[in-house]
Amino acid sequence: MLTYYFDLALRSLKRNRALTALMVLAIALGIGASMTTLTVLHVLSGDPLPGRSGSIYYPQLDPLDMKDYTPGIEPPEQLTWTDGMYLLHSKRATRQALMTGGMVPLQPTQSSIDPFQAVALYTSTDFFPMFGVPFQYGTGWSEAEDNGKARVVVITSALNDKLFGGKNSVGQILRLQESAFRIVGVLGDWHPNPHFYEWYMGRYASDEDVYLPLTTSRDLLMEHDGSTDCWGNGGGDPDHLETNNCTWLQFWVQLDSPASAAAYRDFLMHYSQDQRTAGRFMRPPNIRLRTMMQWLDYIKVVPSDTVLQTWLALGFLAVCLINTVGLMLAKFMRRSGELSVRRALGASQRAVFGQLLMESGVIGIAGGLSGWMLALLGLWLVRQQPANYAKLAHMDVTMLLMTFALAVSASLLAGLLPAWRACRITPALQLKGN
Repeated sequence: MLTYYFDLALRSLKRNRALTALMVLAIALGIGASMTTLTVLHVLSGDPLPGRSGSIYYPQLDPLDMKDYTPGIEPPEQLTWTDGMYLLHSKRATRQALMTGGMVPLQPTQSSIDPFQAVALYTSTDFFPMFGVPFQYGTGWSEAEDNGKARVVVITSALNDKLFGGKNSVGQILRLQESAFRIVGVLGDWHPNPHFYEWYMGRYASDEDVYLPLTTSRDLLMEHDGSTDCWGNGGGDPDHLETNNCTWLQFWVQLDSPASAAAYRDFLMHYSQDQRTAGRFMRPPNIRLRTMMQWLDYIKVVPSDTVLQTWLALGFLAVCLINTVGLMLAKFMRRSGELSVRRALGASQRAVFGQLLMESGVIGIAGGLSGWMLALLGLWLVRQQPANYAKLAHMDVTMLLMTFALAVSASLLAGLLPAWRACRITPALQLKGN
């Protein structure tokens, strides 16, 4: 029966090619605009660590003075050196990593490559296992190397290709800021987006080039490019950030169960209370412990203009559907005589309704195919924009399937009223009139 309805739909659509083209175009334009913006939103709001993000948390403390304090105010987004190092060495979580970012001069040993500024992440050893970072060669550094301010470095596969032709470079020497670093690992394919762990370097920034111990970076006074917020007597001197009243470090922990998260929240509360009793914290205990996805929502990692564009595109799709409803209604009502003959020959209202919905579905498939091509064009135009997330605008299999599902669903929705109106016509009146 479905094959028969499909054949009837094709014949009907061929009889009035201009009207069919208008309906397909209306669906295609709405689908193209919607899927372009929905794909961008899907990419930007995706989970950067599928399967892990639910156990990754971002703690916050409030070490500020009483200036501008109001109850319920959000604590700073970053930690001081004192708080960060205490939480790191307390080891109350399964894993924990303290970090910040910067730029560091890199002097290649190859004379054919000029020195350049490498993007660096200064962090601690748990960074790699906590975030499930894959390695092509070697591994991360040890806790002893963290504590010993060791001159060790992990590099990306892209930098390894550039400097060593993709060969195993573990054990080779890399000169950073005129100091010799031993390469202990080369990353595999790892490109989480958004850039959740050090968003001050860019929420959709390119990957880092090198990873090295945070303690080593401070020992060598390497450049810190992240945000620094100071208060009181904290002057923000980049050479003395450890002793100033400044928040400038990001801290992530792995907590594998709700009970662990609750216990860690209590730990943060008790620590804040102890620091207030000691006179270091001025404000009442004010802590937060958000999961990774909650944190990304809090910092509004998805640009507001992207969300607005998505709503506008969906509104445009609604307008296209309304136009399609009008076109289908005109087409179906024009065929009232033909449909009445079918009814007189024994076809039920249900059968006629199914036939017309099949015709709507065929229009949806054609509109979906055309809309998919328009969406690909739209995404190509997005990639030409100067925004730092533009390069991510690619349609994956999920969004491809959603394109056709949305197109067919939209066309079927648009066809419901016209099909219902057409199959409700009394056959006798039409046949008598003819």
